[in-house]
Amino acid sequence: MLVLIGVVGAQRIAYLLNIAARGGVAGDAITTLLGFSLLRYLPLLLSLTIFLSVLLTLTRWHRDSEMVVWFSSGLGLSAWLRPVLLFAVPVVVVIALLGLFVTPWATDKGVKFMDQLESRDELAAIAPGTFKESEHADRVFFVESFDELGKTVKNVFVQSLQHQKLGIIVAQKGYRTTEANGDSFLVMDNGRRYEGKRDTPEFTVTQFERYAIRIEPNEVKNSPPTLRTIPSAELAREHTHRSSSELQGRLAMPISALLLVLLAIPLSFVDPRAGRSANMIMALLIFVIYNNLLNILQVWVAQGKLDPMIGLWPAHGLVLMLTAYLFYRRYYMMPLLPRWVRR
Repeated sequence: MLVLIGVVGAQRIAYLLNIAARGGVAGDAITTLLGFSLLRYLPLLLSLTIFLSVLLTLTRWHRDSEMVVWFSSGLGLSAWLRPVLLFAVPVVVVIALLGLFVTPWATDKGVKFMDQLESRDELAAIAPGTFKESEHADRVFFVESFDELGKTVKNVFVQSLQHQKLGIIVAQKGYRTTEANGDSFLVMDNGRRYEGKRDTPEFTVTQFERYAIRIEPNEVKNSPPTLRTIPSAELAREHTHRSSSELQGRLAMPISALLLVLLAIPLSFVDPRAGRSANMIMALLIFVIYNNLLNILQVWVAQGKLDPMIGLWPAHGLVLMLTAYLFYRRYYMMPLLPRWVRR
C-alpha cells in the first residue's frame, strides 16, 4: 500500500510542481491538492493492494512448495476461500465507504479549492524566478527571491500597459499590504519607473523611495457540480442514465476488489521450476483490462447505449466466470495428486 501511494504521490507531485512552476498554482496549495488527489485514488489503490497481497502470498507458497504441504494435509484450493475472505472483506467494506462517501466529498472539496485558487489575485501565484502575467494581460510580474520569512520579495520587476503607454518598474525590494477598506497593494522601495510609448525613444525615468500598485481582486468563481462531486444518496434518488452510471461506477469498486481477491487464489499457481513473473504479468493485465472494461460500460450507460439494469454486470460476470474456470482447472488438472487431496 505504501509503495503504491508513493508511486501515485510522486506522479501527482511532479504534475502539480509543473503547474506551479508555470505560475498556475500557488506553492502553498500543492500539499492540499495532493491530499485530495490521493483520497480520490485511494479506493483503486486499496483494491490493487489486496489483490497483489493475496497473489504474492500464495505465489510464494507455491514457489516454496508450501502448497504441497497444504494439499498433503487433505486441504484443497477451495479451503483458501475462508481465510482470504476474512482478510479481504473488511478492506472491501472500507473501499465501499471510500467510494460511496469519501471520494465524492474529496472531489467536491478539490474543485472548490481550485475555484478559490483561481479567485485569488494575480500576486498569489507568483513564484521566484518566474514571470507571471496578469489575467487581463496588462501586467507582468517578476521577483528574484523571497526573504527567509517569505513576506518580502527582492529585486522586483513589474511591466504594465496603461493608456497606450508602457511602464516598467524595478525595485530592490517589495511587500504586500492591505488597507482598512480591503484594497490590496504591492509596495516597492528604492526603485525606478520607466514610462513611454512603444517603438519610440521618448521615455521618462523617475526614481522613488516608495511606490504602490493596486492589485485588482479576481472574481469569485463557483464551478457547477459534476457527477463525481454529487453525493451517492442524491444519485440514488435520480433516475437518469448519467446518475445511474456514476452510482454503478462507485459500487463497482468494492465488487471488483472482492472478485479480484477470489481470482488471485487460483491465479497464484506457479511452477517452482518455471518463471516467477508470468502470473504477476497476467494478474496486472487482468486488472487493467477489468478496470478499462468497467469504464467503457460506465460510459455506455451514461450515453444511453446500455440499459442501466444491465449496467456494469457483464464485466463482473466475465471475471466471475474466469475465476470459476481457474478453480475448475486447478481442481481437475492438479498433477500427481490423488483425488482425495484435491477436495
